[in-house]
Amino acid sequence: MKPFIITLVGKDKPGLLGTLADIVYQHKGNWLASNFAHMAGQFAGFVEVHIPEDQVKALEEALTQQTDLRITFNSGDETPAAHQQALISVVGNDKPGIVQEVAAAIRKLNLNIEQFESACVSAPGSGNELFNAELFVNIPEDFDIDKLQDAVEKVANDLMVDVELK
Repeated sequence: MKPFIITLVGKDKPGLLGTLADIVYQHKGNWLASNFAHMAGQFAGFVEVHIPEDQVKALEEALTQQTDLRITFNSGDETPAAHQQALISVVGNDKPGIVQEVAAAIRKLNLNIEQFESACVSAPGSGNELFNAELFVNIPEDFDIDKLQDAVEKVANDLMVDVELK
């Protein structure tokens, strides 16, 4: 079985994920992980699947027949290296540049963001936009987690940041 990442963006409609799951199943694929959401009026997401090598071409062809979706099909790595992870939670008033500043602070420590999810929600009471993000960051076993906490907290004084090992 070979790992692949399928990404898609397009108009949502009933049964869309079911159709995608049927196509993967018909080609003897195994659906491992996925993340889908409505964004800017579109349905977008990605899924990791493992496919027998003799089914790869046929699966690609079946996916390209989904004309109302933009789909990409990318080969994945066989087995990721073992690592330690830190979960970073960031909450604060929304403003341009938060993601850039947090990512830059992590990059300066030569760390890799493995997963990133964010959303803006209306703050209770005030109605102001509140930025929420959760990041999973790969860190070496001997890395001082306090350095990561300090670096992300320095991004902005008005952000609340929590860092914990997972």
